[in-house]
Amino acid sequence: MNKAFVKEQDGEDDEDDLPQAAPLPVGTRNYLTPAGYAALRTELAQLMLEERPAMVRIVSWAASNGDRSENGDYLYGKKRLREIDRRMRFLTKRLEIAEVVDPSAQPNKDQVFFGATVVYCDPEGLEHTITIVGVDEAEPLNGKISWISPVARAFIKGREGDTVTLRTPSGVQDLDILQIIYPEA
Repeated sequence: MNKAFVKEQDGEDDEDDLPQAAPLPVGTRNYLTPAGYAALRTELAQLMLEERPAMVRIVSWAASNGDRSENGDYLYGKKRLREIDRRMRFLTKRLEIAEVVDPSAQPNKDQVFFGATVVYCDPEGLEHTITIVGVDEAEPLNGKISWISPVARAFIKGREGDTVTLRTPSGVQDLDILQIIYPEA
């Protein structure tokens, strides 16, 4: 086959093109709670001070064993180093543009804003609890949703007793805000 039709790889994966996390909307800041900011800094420090040096030692040892083309430890180690470096670059960029917002300092605790925990009732009468957090700390399965999500945007500036309208692909839902909770200072 002609080389013009074959994609050549020099051992590097094109994984740098893969998205790392949800992109921020253009012109917005990377809001984080103090706990979210601390978690990202801890992850970066752990990668930089523990995982990367350990992986460098493994790759160095594997390289000293000779033939690198069939050396699994060397090949895996180089791939893992690229993954670690990519994650460190991502975390560094996100932390540089981060704006820490302390929800306990919110003056209007009767309205839903960033960092609020909202207890609401759906049309079927089921109660749900969510906390509005930053994009990088969102864990929807644990009730932490990003402030840019449709649900969070529907609740923003709502008050206890309000009914907000959420537009979904399956239709419009009315959600009743039962309680708004902010962490204590």
